[in-house]
Amino acid sequence: MKTSMPDPILPAVQQHLISPAEPAVARVVSSELCTRSSKAAGYVRHVAIDVSGTPLAGTFRAGQSFGVVPPGVDAKGRPHKLRLYSIASPTRGEDGEGTILATTVKRTIDEHWDDHSLFLGVCSNHLCDLKPGDEVLVTGPAGKRFLLPEDVSAHDYVFFATGTGSAPFRGMRGDLEAGGFTGRAALVMGVPYTTDLLYDAELAALSERVDWFSYLKAISRESAEPALGPGSGGRGLYVQDRLRTHAEELASLLRSERCLVYICGIAGMELGILRALAVMLSPDELAGYLGVSEEAGQPADWERRMIPRRLTPTKRLFIEVY
Repeated sequence: MKTSMPDPILPAVQQHLISPAEPAVARVVSSELCTRSSKAAGYVRHVAIDVSGTPLAGTFRAGQSFGVVPPGVDAKGRPHKLRLYSIASPTRGEDGEGTILATTVKRTIDEHWDDHSLFLGVCSNHLCDLKPGDEVLVTGPAGKRFLLPEDVSAHDYVFFATGTGSAPFRGMRGDLEAGGFTGRAALVMGVPYTTDLLYDAELAALSERVDWFSYLKAISRESAEPALGPGSGGRGLYVQDRLRTHAEELASLLRSERCLVYICGIAGMELGILRALAVMLSPDELAGYLGVSEEAGQPADWERRMIPRRLTPTKRLFIEVY
């Protein structure tokens, strides 16, 4: 008789040790571009922050977030509210001591829709403008589910990321490597252009250094690969397309009851991945990740609003989109 693998056991974590009402003072250690090329469509920075002497030191975990309180007031004269940022560091921190955490920040630069005046994201530009030695107000940590399990080697992993959604996976990769990981893991990284790839050199180096890690890129606004076949309209690849182009490699992971799936990035990406999983896997295999009600219909009919009532993630599927 086949015995199903038990659900992953997540570690207990500490949360909200620093409240927004009384943020702690930390200091920026470094700020560097995350992209290999200065020709990237956006400006994304890896900002490392020294939290020693604050309750964040030694208490955060890869997959959690922390808050940043930008200075100044909003248009109504009220102090700016905190913004949450994913921690892009392993649990041991950037320094191995748990006192320096990092995050991945994309500058928000846009136009107001009504009068076309320039719009600058308050906190993203504040963080990206900071230089080593500058103070920053922090809160947290936050989050208790988007985590690796306690026994990391009891599972295999498929990570799907778009843009700055790669941040928590940078920390998780560090935890896997530091923990003597003995399973398998794959990261599918999606961006519009090759120049937008984040941590590309790190990822490529890791895939060369260890046998257990596979790094797959999905570039959406460059020419399509032949593997997409007719009817693709010449478009590039989205993260869910890698479930087709690399079906054999990814199916061997996803069909195992050991496997956990993590999705992080822009809202809406999860629907395409869920549809692709439904095509790749048998109903029994899909049920390990997603409960599908009869009312949901066929995968082509699924809509994002069906999550989580008609499309219900199990404890083997982790979704964090924004």
